[in-house]
This record gives sequence, C-alpha cells and structure tokens, in this order.
Amino acid sequence: MFGIKLKVLGNYACFTRPEMKVERVSYDVMTPSAARGILEAIYWKPAIVWIIDRIHVLKPIKFDNIRRNELSGKIPLRNITSAMKDGMTPVEIFIDDPGQRQQRAAMVLKDVEYVIEAHFEFPGEEDNNPGKHLDIFNRRARDGQCFYRPYLGCREFPAHFSLVEDDIPKSELSGERDLGWMLNDIDFKNNMEAKFFRAVMRDGVIEVPSIFGKEEKK
Repeated sequence: MFGIKLKVLGNYACFTRPEMKVERVSYDVMTPSAARGILEAIYWKPAIVWIIDRIHVLKPIKFDNIRRNELSGKIPLRNITSAMKDGMTPVEIFIDDPGQRQQRAAMVLKDVEYVIEAHFEFPGEEDNNPGKHLDIFNRRARDGQCFYRPYLGCREFPAHFSLVEDDIPKSELSGERDLGWMLNDIDFKNNMEAKFFRAVMRDGVIEVPSIFGKEEKK
C-alpha cells in the first residue's frame, strides 16, 4: 500500500560477504540491507521502517578484481573516551600516517543496475501519516535529493538513483539461479543479530522474506 520502486545503478559495487575476513569478495547481487541503506539515504525518519520486498537485477552479473587502499587500524578507544570527556581531543585517523595504509585485493561487481521494491511500516504511533511520508520520498527521489550520497556497498562506489513511476524495466537475465545464503538485514531489536535467507533469483527477481520469517537463519 505504501510501496515505492527505485532504480539504482553504478560503475562498481561491493556487497561484502561476511565470511571473508581480509580480502573483500562481493555477493553476486545487492543485499536487502544495502538496499535499505540506499532508501534511508534518500529519506530517513524514526517514525518509519523500510522493508525490502524485491530486488530486480536488470543487468548480467559481472565481476572485476581491483586493489584498494584501506586503513590498517582503528581510532584508539582512549581518544574516543577523552573526546567525550573534554570535547577537545581530536577524533581522527589519517591514512597517510606511517603504517596506516594497506593495499588489499577486492572482488567487486561491475556495471550494475537494480530496481528496489520496498514499503514502509510504522514501529510506533507517532507521525504515522502514510500519505505524507510516501509523497516526501517520491518528491525527494524524483528530484535527486538525499541526506547523504547513497552508495553500492562501499562509499567509494556511489549510486545513481531515479524514481520508477511506470512499469519496472525487464531484466536481461532469465531462468533460475540459487545464490546461496545471503545477508538479509540486522535485527536491531534482538541483540543486533544478523539474519540470513536463501536467495533465489528467478528471471532477475529476488523475493526478500521478512527478517522474522521462517526462512531466516542466524
């Protein structure tokens, strides 16, 4: 009833598999959690929760190997604690500092294009005017507005987006493909458990179950 359709595309994408510890290896397609992140970048409100219904994969799946510069460490906890106490300690880390830069290989997706089908629900009783939220999202997506630049798995892979107001374009893919177990989303209300589902793509379309469904596993 409160559904939206959004097309997203980009030159590269990387939806990292959690089982890979050092080198990044992308899932074959966009994950529902990444899709939710794109919608929240366009329109986020605490009054609504985005639920991903389907992901349409419009182009053939292509991988590419690249090398990326990454940080080798994290900001020390003592710096964070000091900044919280005095409000002056800088909370920063620079990749140009000695020993901070590391080159790592990544298996990423190339030339991707998706359509996200989703709807929103109300977790509480406040600000639950569906027409208002739907109109605001459609206007922002139509005008290219966002709170921050949405990205395809990693921030260096920006996502271009547009509102789909007519029929969803037909996928170039056909047949059925088992994509294995895929991260669905994080259950923030239940100890931040990672929920997975068995992803099956049929003619380029992946049906996404609820994170509370029986197909989920932790």
